[in-house]
Amino acid sequence: MKNLIYFTFLSFAFYSCNPNAEAMKTFEKNSKTIDALFAGFANESVDYSHFSDDVVFKGTLVGSVDSLRLEDIKLSHKEFFANYDAKYVTPLNHLTGVNADTGVTDGSVRLYYDQEVTLSATDSTEAKSVVVSIYESFDFNEEGKVNYVQWYCDWTGSLASLED
Repeated sequence: MKNLIYFTFLSFAFYSCNPNAEAMKTFEKNSKTIDALFAGFANESVDYSHFSDDVVFKGTLVGSVDSLRLEDIKLSHKEFFANYDAKYVTPLNHLTGVNADTGVTDGSVRLYYDQEVTLSATDSTEAKSVVVSIYESFDFNEEGKVNYVQWYCDWTGSLASLED
């Protein structure tokens, strides 16, 4: 019995001092923020207050500048929402991210998902859709706001295929 109490105490002490446990709590909280952002995007009503004022976006858009700022993304979203509808066709599977320098779990969130993008029908064209496979990562600051976003997919080719 004495050994069981000792083992339980050591397990609790290890868990409470384990920085990975704290990072996992942060990851869970940050995953909820990502869920809110993705729901907002799908509903064309993104709550941009989840982003820090100095957030940086890096993506894979042909002809785009190296880094985008929040105002650029707001404008991009406005143009996207005016022309397309989007829905997620695979579950959002949150993956823990790591600090690039240390390799230690840090509360950041990574995702692989498929998104169906539909160009609405017009008087002269039918609606067209394409499924875009995306990898995206989100880093957070100490206040729990997204401060770095990067994505990898073929947005340029995918959207161009809808315009043909």
